[in-house]
Amino acid sequence: MEKRRLTAVILAAGHGKRMKSPLPKVLHPVAGIPMIARIINVIKKCGAQEIRVVVGVGKDLIQPLVTQLGTISFEQKEQLGTGHALMAADYETLEGDVLVLSGDHPLVRVSELLNAIEEYKNEGAELAVLSCNMKNPGEFGRIVRQKGQLKAIVEAKDASKETLAIKEVNTGIYIISAKLINKFLPELRASNKQNEIYLTDIVSMAVEAGARTIVVPVSLDTAFGVNDQTQLSKATRRIVQRKVKELLESGVMFINPEMVYIEDSVTVGAGSVIYPGVFLKGKTKIGSYCVLEPNCFIMDSEVEDSVQIKLGSYIDGSKIKTRAAIGPYAHIRPECDIGENAKVGNFVELKKVQFGDNAKASHLTYLGDATIGDETNIGCGTITCNYAVDKKKYKTEIGKNVFVGSDTQFVAPVKIGDNAVIGSGSTITKDVPANALAVARGRQIIKEDYNKG
Repeated sequence: MEKRRLTAVILAAGHGKRMKSPLPKVLHPVAGIPMIARIINVIKKCGAQEIRVVVGVGKDLIQPLVTQLGTISFEQKEQLGTGHALMAADYETLEGDVLVLSGDHPLVRVSELLNAIEEYKNEGAELAVLSCNMKNPGEFGRIVRQKGQLKAIVEAKDASKETLAIKEVNTGIYIISAKLINKFLPELRASNKQNEIYLTDIVSMAVEAGARTIVVPVSLDTAFGVNDQTQLSKATRRIVQRKVKELLESGVMFINPEMVYIEDSVTVGAGSVIYPGVFLKGKTKIGSYCVLEPNCFIMDSEVEDSVQIKLGSYIDGSKIKTRAAIGPYAHIRPECDIGENAKVGNFVELKKVQFGDNAKASHLTYLGDATIGDETNIGCGTITCNYAVDKKKYKTEIGKNVFVGSDTQFVAPVKIGDNAVIGSGSTITKDVPANALAVARGRQIIKEDYNKG
């Protein structure tokens, strides 16, 4: 079969007034990714040689993103309908076949688009409309057939009572030959109640001209468009449900799969257990046999096998190695590397810390800009004083098998040698050599009968 050029045109110039948000509609995130970015990523997997994005309202915010994703943008200065939007995409230069879709359909599937493109080619069609059946079609345009064949698409606002009874609807996704676009697009007129130039009118024009037109059925997901915040939240929930289903099928256990948030960029190994309230975002990788207790939040982090993340812990941009235990209520900030079998306990906060194998900080501690050696024990209430009056941050280096007593402050920069012991309540301002005992606190004074009466 002859390989023809495929260009995609995404219509993304609308107001999105029902979103009631200052952010352009197509930039609203669906499961962590702007909806237009989701659509662009899907189209790339369909083999399009070029992607054109028609922008209008909010173009100064939309253009940088879509350009970064390798597309070309065109401005629709006035929003006069879908046909007018396609005209704005420099349609005279289109060649081969053109996939036209809206920028607010974030649930569209690669498999369905590929199937539609294949059917379009196999049928020798010049125009394909993707449709689906709905119990309550509402504002969707209706697919009008004659003897089973596509005759026209009628917008709901212009439809008769009989036409509104039709359940088959237009998804707003088309595959059209560039030849057909160049022939009929200039002939479209705003002859409707909305005084807009409808792209749907090209269907009846193509049918009347005897062009080969087909309808390709797709799922409700592909037809789902986002027009308000309720629909946005439903789209996110649907993406999360897809991801949870995928993980369940791969051997991940969920206590309640309806009460988690997992983005589709996340990976989780078989045998891991995920409790309700867990949030997994971004490039997070969870290994096998891990336990993620309720209300954990993990973003852009790697968690190796057999790790326990306890209740309410927050992990961002860090790595947790095999058999480590985190929390409850631990805060692991970016650039931390937690060693194998290490323990970071309740109300411990780490930032930019290399935390050694079998090291422990069991409770109520802040460690920042520090290295902690293997087997070292950090006592309760320990603080690295890393931020100085000169507004610079300094490093604390604690060696292997060090015992740090509770309520210790390390005033960075400072180095503690291997096997050292730090007495409780010390404020350490000088380096401590290996195997040494360091105690830095005021002498206790007792005055008997001081408050006798």
